[in-house]
Amino acid sequence: MNGTQGMSQETPSRELVRQLRRGAQGDGEFMPENVIWRSYMELRRRDVGEAEGLFIKALRSLHSRRSLGGLELSVLDADPDEHRLTDDPFLADLWKAYKKCIRTHRTGPASQLLRDIELQVAQAEC
Repeated sequence: MNGTQGMSQETPSRELVRQLRRGAQGDGEFMPENVIWRSYMELRRRDVGEAEGLFIKALRSLHSRRSLGGLELSVLDADPDEHRLTDDPFLADLWKAYKKCIRTHRTGPASQLLRDIELQVAQAEC
């Protein structure tokens, strides 16, 4: 699945879990965060128990790669309105702000937003 075009409701849960475990590779023309978020949202919709942990792990790994700057990862946002995929308005706002920081190469503030996202996801899991 490159980008978000190949992902749909018909994608098997097993493939979505694999996508999160593997982490978005960042080899496409769009932000790998788009793939991670959409995979997580679909698994969450399907009530797959391990989705939250896999999402946070994949996002932390990707954020570390961006912070180190060793790889050139795309900052082109495939879907600026994808934050609306969640019914949690606070998580939606956090995600929108996180992607804005990533697009503008502000990984420091994005780190704090990532911690806030992790806390919000953990609260939703309870």
